[in-house]
Amino acid sequence: MLMATPLDSPRPDLGSLRIQDGQRSKSGMGKRLVYASIPVLIFAAIVATAFGLRNQKPVVEVATVAKPEAGGPQTALNASGYVTPRRRATIAAKITGRVTGVFFDEGTRVKEGQLLSTLDDSDYKRALDSAKADRDASQAAIADLEVQLRNAEIQLKRAQQLRESGIQTQEALDNTRTTADSLRAKIALTKQQVAAAESRIAVAQQAVDNCVIRAPFPGIVVSKDAQVGEMVSPNSAGGGFTRTGIATIVDMKSNEIEVDVNESYIAKVREGQQVKATLDAFPDAPYDAKVRTVIPTADRQKATVKVRISFLKLDDKILPDMGVRVAFLEEEKPVAVKKGAEKAPQAVAYIPKSAVRSDSHASFVYLFREGKVERRAVSLGTDRGTEVAVLAGVTPGDSIVVRGPESLHDGDKVEIRQ
Repeated sequence: MLMATPLDSPRPDLGSLRIQDGQRSKSGMGKRLVYASIPVLIFAAIVATAFGLRNQKPVVEVATVAKPEAGGPQTALNASGYVTPRRRATIAAKITGRVTGVFFDEGTRVKEGQLLSTLDDSDYKRALDSAKADRDASQAAIADLEVQLRNAEIQLKRAQQLRESGIQTQEALDNTRTTADSLRAKIALTKQQVAAAESRIAVAQQAVDNCVIRAPFPGIVVSKDAQVGEMVSPNSAGGGFTRTGIATIVDMKSNEIEVDVNESYIAKVREGQQVKATLDAFPDAPYDAKVRTVIPTADRQKATVKVRISFLKLDDKILPDMGVRVAFLEEEKPVAVKKGAEKAPQAVAYIPKSAVRSDSHASFVYLFREGKVERRAVSLGTDRGTEVAVLAGVTPGDSIVVRGPESLHDGDKVEIRQ
C-alpha cells in the first residue's frame, strides 16, 4: 500500500490575489478624477449662490412726499404718541374676600357711586350682630342698675333721717351711702361699655360696607378683572390665584395726548402752543389741540421730554391708547421784506429725514418708479423734527425710499416691504 507524503498535499494558490496592472491604473485614475472634481463643484456652488444673490431684489420702504400746508401757521415740529386719560383707575377692594356679585361689563357707562360688585360679607355681618348684642346687653344692665340706684337713694335718705334722730348709727349711714355711690359708678362704667360697643359696631359696619365696591367717578368700564366666585385682595394676600382688581374705569372726558419730544427740539414747544392731532385710526379727520404742559424733567436713557396735549373738543372716536401723530404749529409772524431783497425760497414738499442720503457732493433721495429706484438730488430747507423741508428736487405725490439697504444704487430693481 502506498502512503501519501506531506509533499503531495495541495498548496494555496496566491497568484489569484495578484492585482493586474490594468486594474491598478483604472482604480487610481478614478480616485484622481473624484479629487479633481471637488474644487470644480465648490466653485460652481459659489457661482450659483452669487448669481442667486445678485438676482435677489433689495427690499425697501417707501412713502409719499407730503404737500406743504397752504397758508396758516406752519409746522414747527412733528411727533407721535398715544391718547392717555388723566383719570384712569383700577378699582380694587379694601379687604380680602370672595366675589358674590358683578354688576357691570366692558363698555358699561357708570356714574359716581354706582354699585359695581359685592363681596361675601357673612362673617362681617356676624361680627356686626355680635357688637350690637353687646351694646344691647350693656344698655339693659344700665336700666337694672338705675332701678337699684333709686332704691339705694331712698334707703340713704331714710338712714340720714334716722341718724339725725339718733336711732341709727353712723356706720349704717355710711354703708347706705357707699351702696348708692357704687351703683352710680357701675352705671357710669356700663355707659362706657355701651360707647365701646358702639365703636365696635361702627368698625363692623365699615367692614360690611367694604364688601360693596362702587365707582369713584363717572366713566366707562374698559376692563372686567374679576368674576363671581373668585378671591380678590388689595395685595394678593391669598396667593397667586387672588385677583387684585375688580374693574378698570376711564373718564373719557379726561382724554389727552402724551408724546415724547427729543430734547434737541424741545425749545420749539411751549405751553398753550397750537397743535394739529391726527389719530392713526382716522387719518382724514385731524383735531385741534394745544399744549397743556411740558413735564419739567427729561428721560436720560431716551433723551426725550414728555409733553401733554389737550384736545379742544372731544368725541366718541377718541379712545385711550390710540396712536396719534401731532404737529406743533408755529406762530404766524409777518416778515418784513426790504425793497429790492429777494424773497426767501419756499418749501415745495416735506419728506421724512430718514429718506435723505448724502455723499461728498450733495444730498439726494431715491425715487421709486416702476419697480426701480432713481437717484434725485435735493435742496433742503428747515428741519422740523422727523421731517425736513425740500426746496427743490421732488414734487408732492412722489414715492421716495425712506428705508433701504446702504448699498442701493441708481437704477436698482427693488421690492416694496408690505
